[in-house]
This record gives sequence, structure tokens and C-alpha cells, in this order.
Amino acid sequence: MTMQWSRLLSAQRLGHQGAEPVTPARNPFQKDWDRVVFCSAFRRLQDKTQVHSLPESDYVRNRLTHSLEVSSVGRSLGAQVGQTVLQRHGRAAADGIGAAEFGHIVAAACLGHDIGNPPFGHFGEATIQHWFRSGPGAALIAGLGAAEQRDFLYFEGNAQGFRVMTRLQNWRDAGGLRLTCATLATFMKYPFGSQAADPQKKKFGHFAAEAALFEEVTRTAGLLALGQDRFARHPLTYLVEAADDICYSVVDIEDGFKLGRITFAEAEGHLKSLLRQVPPRYREIEDETWKIAYLRAKVIGDLIDLAVEIFLDHEGEILQGKFSGDLLSKTAMAPHLDEIAGFTRQRIFETRERFQTEVMGGEILTSLLAAFCDAHHGLEQAGGDQAALAPRQRALLRLMPAAPKGDARRYDWLLSVTDFISGMTDTYALSQFQRLRGLQ
Repeated sequence: MTMQWSRLLSAQRLGHQGAEPVTPARNPFQKDWDRVVFCSAFRRLQDKTQVHSLPESDYVRNRLTHSLEVSSVGRSLGAQVGQTVLQRHGRAAADGIGAAEFGHIVAAACLGHDIGNPPFGHFGEATIQHWFRSGPGAALIAGLGAAEQRDFLYFEGNAQGFRVMTRLQNWRDAGGLRLTCATLATFMKYPFGSQAADPQKKKFGHFAAEAALFEEVTRTAGLLALGQDRFARHPLTYLVEAADDICYSVVDIEDGFKLGRITFAEAEGHLKSLLRQVPPRYREIEDETWKIAYLRAKVIGDLIDLAVEIFLDHEGEILQGKFSGDLLSKTAMAPHLDEIAGFTRQRIFETRERFQTEVMGGEILTSLLAAFCDAHHGLEQAGGDQAALAPRQRALLRLMPAAPKGDARRYDWLLSVTDFISGMTDTYALSQFQRLRGLQ
């Protein structure tokens, strides 16, 4: 069994019948990019932690700028891969699809790759998970089904992102942004639900609530089934992953230098280690900041070329769902990337300021979860009668923009709480916490 490019590149939109025509002027995948970039969930990424919460320099990247950079790199990766794939497979690959369309699919998927992340980055994910494993959260999910429990025990930004784009970003709650199945399938880094999650990483790509939408995407795009609720990745997903890896590996060095946490010599040395050859023009640059920016640009270009080479060398395995690992790990630069990852973790990430922010973020998120879940639980116990609630509980329910009715299933109102909180920016979450505690 092998996946077919003709289905993998489907321009059919989620919830629609029949593919949208691919026209040279503005193809469906460009429209996908536009729909993501104009949605409110994407705009909120401007105030969500990438690495540095509320950094002291406005140069440092947040999740919005990171997502735009990843999308730019992804477009290049997709277009280069697409050119060779079309040469190999001809028009049988996909009627009307050119190399640029490959790039647009990857760019749109990259743009949304962090759209489901909660405030305070991956620490926010871990905090939500922990709250449902102990204390009030554990008691609330005790009566849910196994898959529904795991959705909260292993709360995942990737699954939340799929929920955002396929359900929440639409006033009718019907297909979300209505993206093409090619883009949505490419977006799914983990094409399986929480019950089929990786036993080590506990990563998964959709909640139980979106199982039917997930099934529609996998069926339309022709993803290869590997077991119950588990599918092979869309081939272009490897390019999304590579674009993300390229960006954070390289720009963390640049950001660390700009923040003064690493020296110029350290930044230069690590970036040079990723270059196949240092261009002669580098000697013409005198300013240290411009030197690092120049090296960063050249390293990204080299890593794009290497990732494309690995993808094309392993295209057959990828289409058969037999490729393991990520593209960059197969390149000659893998040892240098591992060394950089260890260096940045120690010198840039593990700082006193970051730990202080995590303490603050943990207090904020656990307080918000407790307050809003208590209000919903009170409404559930009161049989949906808001008049029976404490005034504070009624006020909390009114703060939520899309609170379920009193007769909603517990699973649904718990999701509404995690939807609300994970959609907050860092600043808004802090503001809500301060109001909750009477500090504003």
C-alpha cells in the first residue's frame, strides 16, 4: 500500500463535496493561508510565549513571528520538493497542481502549527495536564470515557490546534476555517487520537470531539491507515516539521545573542558549524549583529537544501508510511544540531527569569481552571438553574464567550473551559488572574 499524490493534494474543503478548482491566479491553498492569517486565533499568537515570556527586547520572536518564519521556510521546502515530485510522477500526481502549490500547502500548514498552544508555551500544556491528573481536575474527569479522559490527561496543543481550525474559528461551529483537506492533513503532525498516542511523548493530533472531522480529512486525503484511529503522516508534514526545526534551531542562537545571553563568538561558532561553506562575502561585514543575521540566513538556506535532499531520497518510504524519525536527523548536520539544542537549553532556556515566569504561569492557569470549572460544575449540580449559583459563579460563566448550556455533557463543558483558557494570550491570562484575585 502506498499513498497517492493525486489524493494527498486534495483541494476539497472540509465539510464540502468536490474539490475546489486550482487556478493560477489564486489557488485554494493560498486561500487557506489567507484564512489562517486573518483569524483571531492566529493574531493572538503575537502575545504567546515562544521561548521568552514578556521579553525585555522587542526584537525577540514570539509565536506569531515564529509561525510566519516557519511558513516562509515551509513554502521553500514545499516548492523545491514539488518540482521534483512532479518531474517523477508527471500530471498523474495531481491535475492542475504545480510546484508552487506544494509550497502553498506547506506554508498554510506551517502558519497554523502553533495555533492551539495555550499561554506560557509548552509549560502551559504541562500545567493543564497536571491539573487534570490531581486534585479537582482528576475528580471531574473520573466519570468520562477512556478517550475523553485522555484528552485532558494528555492535553495537547496540536489537538487543540486541529480543534481551533476545524471547529472553533467559525460562528456556525461547522468545519471551522473550512481549509482544504490537503492543508489540514499536512498540519496534523500526529495523525491519531489520544488513545493511540505515542506511549513515550503522549502526543496526539485530535480530541475525541473531532474524531469525525479527523476521519473526513484522512479519508479525503488518502492517508494510509496503520491501525485503529492511527494513520501515516501526510508526506508534506515532514516538511512542516523540518521548517519548524530549522527555525527554532537557528533563530534561538540569534535571539540568545540579541538578549546578551551568549557571546558573539559562541553564536558565530555554532552557526558556522551548520554551514557547508562560509561565503566569502561574510568577511565584508563588520557589525556583529549583521554578521549573525547573515549567518542565520545562510544556515537556513543550507538546511532547506539538505531537508529536501533527504525527503526526495526517501520519498518511496514516506509514501508507504515506513519512514521513521525526522528529516534533519538524517542529515550530516544532525550532530551539530544536537549540540546546539543542548547549548541553547542550558544557556538560553534554563534561566532564572524563565523559571520565575513558569511559577507565575502555573499559578495563573491552575487558578483559572479551578474557577471556571467550579462554576460549570456548580451549574451542572444545580440542574442548569443559574439562579441557584453563587453570584461569583454566575459572573464567571458570563465571562466565557461560548459557555455551554446547563444541560451540556461534562466532557463538552470541560472542553469549553480548556478552549477558553488555551485561547488566552499570556497578558490576558495574567489580567484575568489578577481580576479573579481582586488585584485589579
